[in-house]
Amino acid sequence: MPKKGKISIYRETKLFNQIIISNKEDATQKFSQICEVKSIVEPSNNYNNNDTEQLDVDDQAMGIQSKEDIIMEILSKLPVRSLLRFKCVSKFWKALIIDPYFKKKHFNHAKNDGNSQKLLISLLCLRDDKYNMYCCPLSPLQQVEHVQKLDCPSLPTALHCIIRCCCDGLVIIEARDIIDSERLILFLFNPSTRESIVLPDPEFPWRPSLLGLAYDSTSGEYKILKVYDGELPSEILALKGGSWRKIDKHPRGICSVSLAMHSLAFVHESFHWIGCISQSYFLISFSISTEVYGEIPIPKQMVTIMRGKHVGVSVLEGMLCVYTNFNIMIKATLQLWVLKDYGVKESWTLLLTIEDPMIVMAVPRYRFADGELLYWCMRRHALAHAFRTSSGPFVLWPRCDTVQHGFAFTESLISPKSLTY
Repeated sequence: MPKKGKISIYRETKLFNQIIISNKEDATQKFSQICEVKSIVEPSNNYNNNDTEQLDVDDQAMGIQSKEDIIMEILSKLPVRSLLRFKCVSKFWKALIIDPYFKKKHFNHAKNDGNSQKLLISLLCLRDDKYNMYCCPLSPLQQVEHVQKLDCPSLPTALHCIIRCCCDGLVIIEARDIIDSERLILFLFNPSTRESIVLPDPEFPWRPSLLGLAYDSTSGEYKILKVYDGELPSEILALKGGSWRKIDKHPRGICSVSLAMHSLAFVHESFHWIGCISQSYFLISFSISTEVYGEIPIPKQMVTIMRGKHVGVSVLEGMLCVYTNFNIMIKATLQLWVLKDYGVKESWTLLLTIEDPMIVMAVPRYRFADGELLYWCMRRHALAHAFRTSSGPFVLWPRCDTVQHGFAFTESLISPKSLTY
């Protein structure tokens, strides 16, 4: 008969293997069973020599991984919501989950996991003039019951709550409180963990601008770029630095075009936006580490369409894309071009065209695994905002006549508070 220690080990190994091949919901349920097995949480000394020999065989079959390695591997595949609960299992699990290396490992897995892709939206309900925030799944198996209602960070009674940009599971929220309605406040917010910090005030908080948030791999810190319309110089904030500073203008005095953009696009270690000089359009790049400007040309057929139209740039599946909104025979049209090889003008490719007579302006937000595009749009009917796909409206949150803003993001464990020191 197998000894009790062997039975426990076999049970633990079987459960671990089940979790590795399970989806997240099944994994969370099975992990609850593991929490009851003390020998997984704390090393056990109850094995005799025969048990040790059996363990050696099992270790060889499992790639000679320690229990700690196995725990890390399994936890890195679980949703943030479950990990926040599992911090209570033991001191070891808590220390593991808050460790920067584990957070990076977890996020690298989440980037390629459809269940970790979310849509964060802010709604202004016109009936009661109140803002609400919702976090919705973007997986094909999305369910209304998985939608979470969130409060605006630190300001549950905000008069104004707009999502400005996102990066690595973090978003920048612009809010205005009832008590001090003359001040705009910027928050760095993790909607998955609900953690937030208040950011320093830029010099011109009320001037129209675009924001971009990104990680500088050279300095090892997150930075925020704020690009103003008109002649004002841009500002940059290094989170570890703690204050905004002005940066040099583009050497050619190029005008920024931001009417149809909600945020700066970041790819290849640079921020991007549309520039225009003498009716000539192109992409402006700004290196996050060297703070040097660059230009990326746009094909002539795109430039012809762009003149006088709503144009913008975003990132889909790691590639820069330029979108244009124009009318053909009184039919509103959205065209989306992608730059397949960064910096190579000849690699611009028309990805798709969407025609809808009810759309005034559209901005791409996310591309599903089957190629379908999720986009934010302004509708002709009362200039209402909405999220749509080519199949129709995309609505999981409570329905009402609202002004909607939002971004797709990947859930993460990154703490805003840890980025300032």
